[in-house]
Amino acid sequence: MHGTHNTQLAERPSETAGTITRSQTLLFAAAVGIIVTNLFAPQTLVGLIGPSLGAAASESGIVSMATLLGYAAGLFFLVPLSDLVENRALVLRMLSAAALAAAVASFAPSAASLLVVLFVLGAACSCIQVLVPVAASMAPPRQDGRVIGDVMSGLMIGILLSRPLASFVADAFGWRAFYGISAAALALLAILLGLTLPRRRPLAHSSYAALLVSLFDLLRQEPVLRRRALTASLVMAAFSVFWTAVALRLAAPPFELGQRGIALFALAGAGGAAVTPIFGRAGDRGFTRPATVLCHLGLIAALGLADWAGAAAAGAWLPLLLMGASAVLLDIGVIGDQTLGRRAVNLLRPKARGRLNGLFVGIFFIGGAVGSLLAGIAWAWGGWNAVCAAGAVFGIAALVVDWVG
Repeated sequence: MHGTHNTQLAERPSETAGTITRSQTLLFAAAVGIIVTNLFAPQTLVGLIGPSLGAAASESGIVSMATLLGYAAGLFFLVPLSDLVENRALVLRMLSAAALAAAVASFAPSAASLLVVLFVLGAACSCIQVLVPVAASMAPPRQDGRVIGDVMSGLMIGILLSRPLASFVADAFGWRAFYGISAAALALLAILLGLTLPRRRPLAHSSYAALLVSLFDLLRQEPVLRRRALTASLVMAAFSVFWTAVALRLAAPPFELGQRGIALFALAGAGGAAVTPIFGRAGDRGFTRPATVLCHLGLIAALGLADWAGAAAAGAWLPLLLMGASAVLLDIGVIGDQTLGRRAVNLLRPKARGRLNGLFVGIFFIGGAVGSLLAGIAWAWGGWNAVCAAGAVFGIAALVVDWVG
């Protein structure tokens, strides 16, 4: 390897290596699942947060954008610290910051103050990507993959349940209650992990600045990383456009759903996650390219179906069912692209896997933040039709990347 890739990052053997228990694995899975809910919950709460703080419709998408953008910033600037400083202390500090930010969010007096707090909350939630390597370091020899898979299943469950959970809480107690409950959950997690996590101190023969520079070197030297991160960011933008604005559309005629109905809709849309293993096997069998193209075509079709269903003026049940089908198809396209992309990126450089994953995840979360921002603008400018058109443009752009690649 060249340049900053000569940087060697080793890990001090841990006395707890090979001793992770089933209950500890479940705690790690629950932890990442609880933490990640803060990233996607704002997508279903924008219809409540915006009006309560006096924000215009065109500004509503900024609420969900702030958390995603903060998470991306945390991946780029905070997670690399795990290769330099003791991991247990880093996780506890980030979790404490997240709990404090969530508590402040529950009392935010204005939209501007909420945006700042949500950015900080998103950045602190990037401790997820510090927890996963810690869990792997505690696994028995040759079982780290199983442990990582178990922990990441908690992450996926958290992502899928975040929107319906936030809607149920907001329906019963208001949107501020969600952040209050989240603050309590994060504080409890900090206590439990403080009692459970082993000390993990990496032996880094590098400076923080050199580590950050190595991220740009990896991006420059790996075309597969650039291409897969770009398509992941494009489909994540389409995903965020849809899920940020769909709550606004479902609250309007002919659907007129309350927060509870929107929560059930989000729960139904989460069914698309069941196909994740199928795409993983497709990649293993050499079908990465056709499977990726199929994901992007499915995403475009989903947005076309959503546009047609959203145009209904009466008879809410059939359009609502079609809207739900479009949500499932959209989730399948996004999850499939990211599953195939993660697999391709993880095959590049085993010694740089952490930084490669950080880059991949950080870039596609930037796409998600852009999509959330555009959702509010598109909704204010042209309603649901403009929202679906914006999402479809991202899907078409992903197809272009497929063709060029």
